[in-house]
Amino acid sequence: MQLKEVERAKRRPELVVLEGFHAVKHAVRFGAELLGAWTADPLELETLTARLAPDVRIAAEVVGAEELKAVVPRAQIVAVARRPDQPDPDSVLAGSGHVVLLEDPRHLGNLGAAVRVAAAAGAAGLMTTGRQDPWHHDALRGSAGLHFALPVHHLRTVRTQGRELIALTPDGDDLNPLELRAAAVLAFGTERDGLSDDLLARADRRVALPMAAGVSSLNLATAVAATLYGLKLAAAAQRTPPPADPDR
Repeated sequence: MQLKEVERAKRRPELVVLEGFHAVKHAVRFGAELLGAWTADPLELETLTARLAPDVRIAAEVVGAEELKAVVPRAQIVAVARRPDQPDPDSVLAGSGHVVLLEDPRHLGNLGAAVRVAAAAGAAGLMTTGRQDPWHHDALRGSAGLHFALPVHHLRTVRTQGRELIALTPDGDDLNPLELRAAAVLAFGTERDGLSDDLLARADRRVALPMAAGVSSLNLATAVAATLYGLKLAAAAQRTPPPADPDR
């Protein structure tokens, strides 16, 4: 594959475009099949790899700076990878761990940042509805390539496979991580409109992230992070035995 084919690759559903070192690094670390990679600064790429990802090997073709800039104006490396085959959504839902559901996310950068958080927090998968392709190159840039670290699916209709559906909404009860099951579907809406009436009607429970008076919403990825890490820390606390009583 050649650098001039990158724009066409963005329109091919079986391929994904990775922009920037972190996106390429994570994709390779989690098993991406690179079909081509290009950089205008091989020494910088080598330095970054040695400092930040010594476990990863990135073989990139050297091209001119202006040639690269014409394709990716703000990145020192771009790569094309094959979009991975992933488990069917139903098999993801049948497994363990929370699954994040983003209902009709509008901003691809926020969608990608939510993928990044879900991967970091150990979610079982992330699913979206609506018009946006969660594997769009802008979402991959926002996730720093961590789409390759967990299943990321686009759904036409919401599926839960019997899991509890938890709706994050401002009018819900304050989130108590100790009350939630270990394998729920956690649904997040847009910052402006929140979740749809249809999804709220389907939800088994409505919960809210406690916020200071006058604060009406959080960035999507921030809300996902706060929820997942609240649940993660609560689960860890339940597994940790209490300290021994020194008087016994």
